[in-house]
Amino acid sequence: MLKKLIFHILALIIICFNSNGRVLPKDIEWNDDETGYYVIKENSIQLISTTGKEDKIILSSSMIGNIDIESFVFSKDKEKVLVFTNSVRVWRYNTRGDYWVYDFKKNQAIKIGKSLPESSLMFAKFSPNGKKVAYVSKEIKPNSFRNSSTRANIYLENLEDQDIKRLTSSDEKGKIINGTFDWVYEEEFSCRDGFLFNDGSDKIAFWEIDANGVKDFYMINNTDSIYPFNIPVEYPKVGEPLTPARIGVIDLNNNKITWMQIPGESNKFYLPRMTWVPNEDKLMVQQLNRKQNHSKYYIVDAISGVSSLLMEEKDDAWIDVRSSWPYQDQAGWKFIKNGKEFLYTTEKDGWSHIYRYNIKNKKEYLMTKGEYDVVKPLAYNEKNREVYFIASPTNPTERYLYKSSENSIPQLITPKKLEGTHSYQISTGLKYAFHSFSNYFTKPMQALITLKDHKFVNDNENMLTKYDQSKKTKHPLEFFQITTIDNVTMEGWIVKPNKMDNKKKYPVLFYFYSEPAGQTGVNRYGAGSNRLYDGNLGEDGYVYVTFDGRGTPSPKGRDWRKAIYRNIGRINVRDMAMGAKEVFKKYDFIDTSRVAVHGWSGGGTATLNCLFQYPEIFHTGIAAAAVANQLTYDNIYQERYMGDPKESYQDYIDGSPIKYAKNLKGNLLYIHGTGDDNVHYQNAEMLANELIKHKKVFYMMSYPNRSHGIREDNAYPHVSLMFTDFLRKYCPPGGR
Repeated sequence: MLKKLIFHILALIIICFNSNGRVLPKDIEWNDDETGYYVIKENSIQLISTTGKEDKIILSSSMIGNIDIESFVFSKDKEKVLVFTNSVRVWRYNTRGDYWVYDFKKNQAIKIGKSLPESSLMFAKFSPNGKKVAYVSKEIKPNSFRNSSTRANIYLENLEDQDIKRLTSSDEKGKIINGTFDWVYEEEFSCRDGFLFNDGSDKIAFWEIDANGVKDFYMINNTDSIYPFNIPVEYPKVGEPLTPARIGVIDLNNNKITWMQIPGESNKFYLPRMTWVPNEDKLMVQQLNRKQNHSKYYIVDAISGVSSLLMEEKDDAWIDVRSSWPYQDQAGWKFIKNGKEFLYTTEKDGWSHIYRYNIKNKKEYLMTKGEYDVVKPLAYNEKNREVYFIASPTNPTERYLYKSSENSIPQLITPKKLEGTHSYQISTGLKYAFHSFSNYFTKPMQALITLKDHKFVNDNENMLTKYDQSKKTKHPLEFFQITTIDNVTMEGWIVKPNKMDNKKKYPVLFYFYSEPAGQTGVNRYGAGSNRLYDGNLGEDGYVYVTFDGRGTPSPKGRDWRKAIYRNIGRINVRDMAMGAKEVFKKYDFIDTSRVAVHGWSGGGTATLNCLFQYPEIFHTGIAAAAVANQLTYDNIYQERYMGDPKESYQDYIDGSPIKYAKNLKGNLLYIHGTGDDNVHYQNAEMLANELIKHKKVFYMMSYPNRSHGIREDNAYPHVSLMFTDFLRKYCPPGGR
């Protein structure tokens, strides 16, 4: 294979950045016989050979008006390609922009949605027969935050004559969203693309979100005009009414909409997943109750709208809504056997496992077996009845490729020599996989492999020969395991100062997240580094430590992850504090009079709680974008982990940093963007008020109109300067 294959793999696997934000990553597109795959290179779409043949330019930018090609998708027959360009950010990703279709038979490019505003189209897709394109277009308002608007409709365009029909209407209903989602569904359920063609190309199933009952949270812009202006964002906070959702099916022969009859009141449950059953005019829909501890799967007749319960699942805490399998859009499951069965994951036996479910007889069969977690399902071989997945049965800090047949012991596919974190994108025909690997002492490597035997297609990118184990002993980071006084065992890493003097003690900086959305103690490249610190912590004489407590998504079983239920801000924070004590015992070169802690978002919340609840342990804290009061956060996330506030109101109070702010004894720098649509800036002001009330000295830095990540308008380097200056001043580096 060609040496340049690695470049193409990187281009596909890594999420692309542009000046405005991020374009959503997509599954790799292969040609029919898997002798090649498609990639954007030099602003053209190219077919990259897997057999050593010469790469081929399929579509150059000059063929469609010299636009910037940001992403693409082919029609099913590969006779047309849909190109995305001129994108703008909606919430986290660049999901709105312009679309072009290039017809290879006609050698012709046409712009889709010509009569609609520039950069207003979202999630355009071909009908399965390739004759039409459907898309969402959002109304554009002045000063619309993150380019969002509640008025969104689905359009259908005939490619032969470019006739455009609007299939839905939100004009008379106010805040109605068709074919996409509001902020909270997108953020907490990863719902963005909200419509699907059926196999016959004559129907479209879609979500309708009714945001009329959702209260607006007002962002205030004080910098872009002499007089400030408010920017409303529909945002349901803890205890507020749910955003009603329903699913409709549009008959494209007459544009009639039939609403699916899902039992229950639409404002009392969520509809996070939906897809067509293959080769049938039926839908499979997941319904989740408000507490998110009772999931139901329905089969719904798309013509009549009548639904029937297929299966249900309950949990004493919550049920995770699973992300999609590769190449299986808008579903947390994977259909097999032409839609007669499907695969799904559940924790009902105490571990995350894959099951095969037969729709007709309603029986299920365990595909993975044992006391380990399936981290991510990847692919299924129907011929051999084998499922491929990511797991790490023996080390929760790492990730590997496994396969398993029904009730069998999992078989490791990744070479044992390559210890660390692995990810794979398996081809649709199961011939190949894109393999990505790194660990804390190995920079990311990518290669194309044959799935059957995990052979590297390109010898020049053979990870086994390139892997340098000797770098491990030279690296300042090491992994450790500790057990606290509460008999909680946790894994993490430590970076020791360079050129330590055994007669001296050194300051420590703890890095925490500690909530269900993230794991920090992972063996991958970048572990031990700190992007916020302007310099090198080890070289400057700091000890740098992280570990993961209960509630984090470590592959250590259901009970580990769900121990945090109704206990965010208490159990996880105690694990951090008691863990810190064990770290002090294990490493006697740490100066326990110089202890700092930092984190962002949920990690910022943990930082505040550590500083306030355990001031005898943690003396300096830098918290960014933190939830100071759990009652201010969105209902889907916070109620999932903390329960119904009518039942657990005191738990919300007891887990919020604001309750303990009066205990501040050390040094606090609090950082927040005023334009944070995720964790609202009101948390900063509520916290400040409480600290002022108790006459606590602290430092606070606000970033005007910056969002949750504070990266707009080159603000992040300034955050780094603030972070570094504060840490050095209040937790001085070097041995003493």
